[in-house]
Amino acid sequence: MDRITKFVPITDLRQDAAAVLRALRSGHEPIVIMQRSRAAAVMLSVDTYERMTYEREVLGVLAKGEADVRAAKGISVERVLEELEDLIGEDSA
Repeated sequence: MDRITKFVPITDLRQDAAAVLRALRSGHEPIVIMQRSRAAAVMLSVDTYERMTYEREVLGVLAKGEADVRAAKGISVERVLEELEDLIGEDSA
């Protein structure tokens, strides 16, 4: 999937920050702030930032789980299912 990145000179940001914020909210894509013809910063909407943070946390948990499996750490699926059945049985009582 190709992503079109929007570049905004810092002068435009200074002159009309409200327009840049509207573009962030409506587009859900990052905006690169340029200073002296170089990328200086990246702006994200709050929604995009929160989604990216959540996705990074999920990926971290998955990577840890994969490392645990490779190191033969953890418990078997059968054991998890047994414990789940025990928990469900306790809740029914």
